Amino acid sequence: MKLMPGGRAASLFAALHFTVGCLGSTPSSLLSATKTTPADLNYPSGTPFPGDYGGQYRPQVHYSAPQNFMSDPNGIFRDASGTWHLYYQYNPLGLSFGNQHWGHATSKDLYHWASQPIALGPPNRHTTALFSGSTVVDRNNTSGLFPNQDNGVVSVFTLAGRDPDGGFGGPQVQSLAYSHDGGFNFQFYEHNPVINSTSNQFRDPRVMAYKDHWVMVIAYSRDFTIGIYTSPNLLDWTHASNFSLHGLLGAQWECPNLIQMPYIDEECHRQDDVWTLFVNINPGGPLGGAVVQYFPGSFNGTHFKPVDSAARTVDSGKDYYAMQFFNNIGPGTEVEYPVSIAWASNWQYTQLVPTGQEGWRSSMSLPRRHYMTKIKGVGWKLVSQPYNLERVMGDTLAVQKNVTKEVVAVEFSGVKSNAVFWEVNITGIPERALRSLSLNVSFVSPSTTESVRLAYVFGGVDFDLYGGDTPFSLDRGGAKGFDHRFFTHRFSVSSPHDDGTWSASGVLDRSLLEVFIHGGIETVTSTFFTQEPVAVVLFSLSPDLPKGLSVDLRVVGLNSAWDNQASHDGLVYGNRTIKG
Repeated sequence: MKLMPGGRAASLFAALHFTVGCLGSTPSSLLSATKTTPADLNYPSGTPFPGDYGGQYRPQVHYSAPQNFMSDPNGIFRDASGTWHLYYQYNPLGLSFGNQHWGHATSKDLYHWASQPIALGPPNRHTTALFSGSTVVDRNNTSGLFPNQDNGVVSVFTLAGRDPDGGFGGPQVQSLAYSHDGGFNFQFYEHNPVINSTSNQFRDPRVMAYKDHWVMVIAYSRDFTIGIYTSPNLLDWTHASNFSLHGLLGAQWECPNLIQMPYIDEECHRQDDVWTLFVNINPGGPLGGAVVQYFPGSFNGTHFKPVDSAARTVDSGKDYYAMQFFNNIGPGTEVEYPVSIAWASNWQYTQLVPTGQEGWRSSMSLPRRHYMTKIKGVGWKLVSQPYNLERVMGDTLAVQKNVTKEVVAVEFSGVKSNAVFWEVNITGIPERALRSLSLNVSFVSPSTTESVRLAYVFGGVDFDLYGGDTPFSLDRGGAKGFDHRFFTHRFSVSSPHDDGTWSASGVLDRSLLEVFIHGGIETVTSTFFTQEPVAVVLFSLSPDLPKGLSVDLRVVGLNSAWDNQASHDGLVYGNRTIKG
């Protein structure tokens, strides 16, 4: 959960004095607040907010809240019935950060979402905010809170104390709420907080089951440290170890995740899983603002040991942050591989983007399936692929094999969602390809000629000097609907072609573009804002392609996940059968 400007806690680099793991007394106002029951919460409750999903910028296959401001996903899990629960940081009262609650949506496929009533809110929004956390299913009733059921839901989260002037300089303590109805209505645990603190930089608990106990990873944000705690019952926590000062530091660490990640070797054989620690950084990412890094390693239930200190990042765009993994899936369940979702925005400009004109701000990334592999010359690499995308696949707009034209244009103005999936596969690339050999994929607005452009240079910047860097780049500078000093235009990542082959695919969804390079070995996520809708995709190839080089491409329209949910007035009302 990112701290944004407000009151005397405004500066992200303010001099804040605290001790890591310093557990002390909590102000009585905060303690009493954590005992408040949902009936006393100070926010609109009992019915979901309606949303207009017809706006020019509103994504059609990515989740966005019905209205107002949304940021980090948190507390996400899949229940025994196969329903995915997405909770998220939400301000139900405005288009910018503040009044932090947990919004809630559910889905059977991670694309067709039903917005639910707000799940959790601060006991008193004037004195506390409800920051990020996680949710687990207490099947064995280790907490003692569910004597007559095996599907009790427990959420652990940060309650952040507010200053009298509205800032967030108060203590951040870890508290608990539980639900007897599957995660729709919650009650605060009467003995909160479950981990006390006097620090205002101690947040974002991620809880998981490990053999015979529970494990929590949590950020000591300004000390670049991830604390590891253990508990037999979700209520009583003991500090076990710390992980700190590895990889990228940035200005603060947030939103950790510890995941048992499948490992598939270069021969596509499943090997032993590798424990992987994910740490989100904001501010201070290499591109400015936010970034997600990860550390492959080992975990014994109390201590995490990385394989090295290298910095590895999940995504090379500027709009991918607060990556979270769904709990209650993995080995022994219907969903074998880890599935994640992230916030597709950046704190440097998220509160200013023009979607506010449509009454909403921010969307989530596509759900992604992951595994770990090893790349020659690189080592450990996280692979990320769209999960279950076939659920929104529509009509095929174009399929071309062995393309010889320099330009192939595919119009999709007739696709109601204004969203498309595209892919390109190239074989027969010469070992020492000329630097002039390139591929461009451009998404163009016919009425304004605005564009977002992708480019791949097969021969690299300078083969002799750099060993064939073969960069892939994204340029959103041709979209003219939004301008801000930190809304930088260009991003690039090295993407070597292997055995003369290279591939890329992606989803363009109105104002959001996600690219998956070489099967998801690299990804790039970027928002963009054109003045008029994009409606054409152009594939441009260098002239005089080398003999033996073959290019195949495909474009498929995507079906809107929201269109069929709209009422006669055009609004999507969500699930109004669950009452708070």
